[in-house]
Amino acid sequence: MSPAIRKIVTHVETTLIEGGKAAARPLRLIGVAAVLDNPWAGKDFTEDLSPAIRAYAPVLGELLTREILAVAGSGEAIEGYGKAAICGTAGEIEHASALIHTLHFGNHYRRAVGAKTYLAFTNLRGGPNTSIMIPLMDKNDEGRRSHYLTVHFQIADAPAPDELVIALGASIGGRPHHRIGDRYQDLKEVGDLHG
Repeated sequence: MSPAIRKIVTHVETTLIEGGKAAARPLRLIGVAAVLDNPWAGKDFTEDLSPAIRAYAPVLGELLTREILAVAGSGEAIEGYGKAAICGTAGEIEHASALIHTLHFGNHYRRAVGAKTYLAFTNLRGGPNTSIMIPLMDKNDEGRRSHYLTVHFQIADAPAPDELVIALGASIGGRPHHRIGDRYQDLKEVGDLHG
């Protein structure tokens, strides 16, 4: 059993000016997505999702990691990272979650970029042209707010009802004129270690 991938979509945007002011360092956002058949769509309720998770997730993790590194240039260049999944309307949210919320998927990307933090995520159900919104965070510092970003794009014909869209996102750089501090400054001010 292996994923039947219909297409791979790459999205890249570069911000040169933000708030009317030129960026000292342009922000580059990258998204790569695979559109594939949902192995559970159109079947009776599946209690054990693990066989397809073990078959699909490593293939998708390796493929999408390779694709995003090709655009970024290297794992070292990537500073912010995240993941997302969309399930077509003939499937369940659990189907979208199944393939991204497993180390069989995420560890390919974590290792390739040398990350220490968890992968921020979204998972939802929708039809063709549903917004793919991949939340990002710094790969080494979850409190670094300059890298709280979102990669946002759509695929006009995906997902079909019996498809999944599985995506990875990356940033090269943070917001151009970051000026809201980080979580650690807030924690000192409010004295809350759980904020």
